[in-house]
Amino acid sequence: MKSRFYILFFCCFSLFGQNTNQKELTYNEYLGYVKKYHPLVKSANLEISQAQANLMMARGGFDPKIEVDFEQKKFKDSEYYSILNNSFKIPTWYGIEIKAGFDNNEGVFLNPENTMPNQGLTSLGINIPIGQGLFINQRMADLRKAKIQLRLSQAERNLMAIAVLYDASIAYFNWKRNFNEVKMYENYLVNANIRYKGIETLIREGDRPAIDSTEAGIIVRNRKLNLEDSQLKLAKAKLELSNFLWLENNIPMELQDNIIPEENLLLTVNETLRTNELMVANQDITNHPKINALENKVQMLDVERKLKANMLLPKIDLGYSYLSEPSAFNDYKFQDYKVGLNFYFPLFLRKERGSLNITKFKMQDAQFNLDLERVQLTNKIIAQQTEIASLEKQKKLIDDLVKDNQTMLNAEERLFTFGESSLFLINTRENNLVLAQISQISIENRFLNSNAELFKIMANPE
Repeated sequence: MKSRFYILFFCCFSLFGQNTNQKELTYNEYLGYVKKYHPLVKSANLEISQAQANLMMARGGFDPKIEVDFEQKKFKDSEYYSILNNSFKIPTWYGIEIKAGFDNNEGVFLNPENTMPNQGLTSLGINIPIGQGLFINQRMADLRKAKIQLRLSQAERNLMAIAVLYDASIAYFNWKRNFNEVKMYENYLVNANIRYKGIETLIREGDRPAIDSTEAGIIVRNRKLNLEDSQLKLAKAKLELSNFLWLENNIPMELQDNIIPEENLLLTVNETLRTNELMVANQDITNHPKINALENKVQMLDVERKLKANMLLPKIDLGYSYLSEPSAFNDYKFQDYKVGLNFYFPLFLRKERGSLNITKFKMQDAQFNLDLERVQLTNKIIAQQTEIASLEKQKKLIDDLVKDNQTMLNAEERLFTFGESSLFLINTRENNLVLAQISQISIENRFLNSNAELFKIMANPE
């Protein structure tokens, strides 16, 4: 009888009950939901749409324009004047503007300079800035910066999406860690209850002292306490994970109780995040979104610098228009024209020189940040690769440690069946095994987080 109880209650470990209704939410499937439906990822896509709208607005500075100006005055049955000015302007890239117009003015008290033939007067001319604004002006600078801003927004969109995917990954890994801890403590609680009932039976048979019941009861209560605490952590982890689960039309999705994390995540995480490809030494960071973003900022400041430098030139605008009556437009006469010349130049240029120097300082600061980011990014990649390699070694060591502690516990229970051990030693062995498994879960979690960190550093959301 005695040996039968020992075999029943100390050599038999409980197995996890498999719930047939449980459904596995794989890590790859989870990231798919985040990429497609998470509001912050959609918000990141809006950055590109906004940049495209800004580019369209900047291109509007080169749109042809039609202008009509009409004034008429009548008083006591007298037409003082009637002035009609029509024009069609075509801006070009290098600040040159082509203009066609038609003017028709009449009236008793018309200003003599506005007097013209009865049929009106047509004109075709050109305005050329030969100082400021010829090779670069505000309109050209806005368009160039809008094109750069579009590339900058694409880089920033990738960085925003990566940040969301990283936070979502950490939430998933935390959920899996707490899920594993709950299952582990559930298993040990079952074993503790079996052991407690076995001890009570042995005490009734007179094979064990009554104090063993107290010690077995302590273990049961400790396991219940551990399980309750781990269940609380799991509940909070599930709520945190639910923040990243959305459906179409911005509908949040709750994580159901029958949904469980991917069981073989350690085998698939490298493939999902493609971190195996990122473990190669001397990673190329030329096309890294953060580097591209800083480079685009430098380019935008360079455009601003060129515009400010152009402001040091005198402002000289030269205009010429050929004039003709509508019926004789093809009969070109060199003597019928209108010319104009505008000149403007501050003597000290203090405002312009100060503005140029400020832009140069901003550009130097942006270049310093770019150079620093290249070095920091390279070092972060190397550090993260080193951490992942070290954690892989630690995983192998902790797996062997768990296996050895399991062997020691099995051996101690076998000795107990022969009356050569005690419940205290069995509990000690089991506690060592629990600590080893907790460390195993922790190292696995660190390994997963480290892969996500490398994914975040490399910033490739595709």
